[in-house]
Amino acid sequence: MELSSRLEYALVALLEIAKHQAQGKPLKVNEIAASQLLPERYLDQIFTSLKRQGILSSQRGMKGGYLLARELWQITLLDVVIAIEGSGDRKKVDPTSSNTLEKTVVVQTFEGIQDSVRDLLKSYTLQDLAKTLETQRQSSPMYYI
Repeated sequence: MELSSRLEYALVALLEIAKHQAQGKPLKVNEIAASQLLPERYLDQIFTSLKRQGILSSQRGMKGGYLLARELWQITLLDVVIAIEGSGDRKKVDPTSSNTLEKTVVVQTFEGIQDSVRDLLKSYTLQDLAKTLETQRQSSPMYYI
């Protein structure tokens, strides 16, 4: 599985929203784009997908913006992948319809690999990413001039 720019931007933006979530302050797309150096128009499209999947909620008005619709620990990486890339559901191979046994073995092996990747993505949450981010932030040396 490759990390598409769309998925990368979604995860980075969600982490930015998560940083401000405790304050209850919704973030505007332009604030997130400026803070993380992301294209604003692209984020608008990404946020539409994230809202549709129930990952983000939005507030209108002058003090409006985006908030996480669920707690960090409730949003898995698989949720975000599905929202951004689609479910990727595939048709299971029917062994009786396959041309050869070799083809069946190859296809079933790759189905097993895809299932393992889905399980792994399901086991990581935004909270895990946020903890890793905080750990790295604390271990980074500060230079003063």
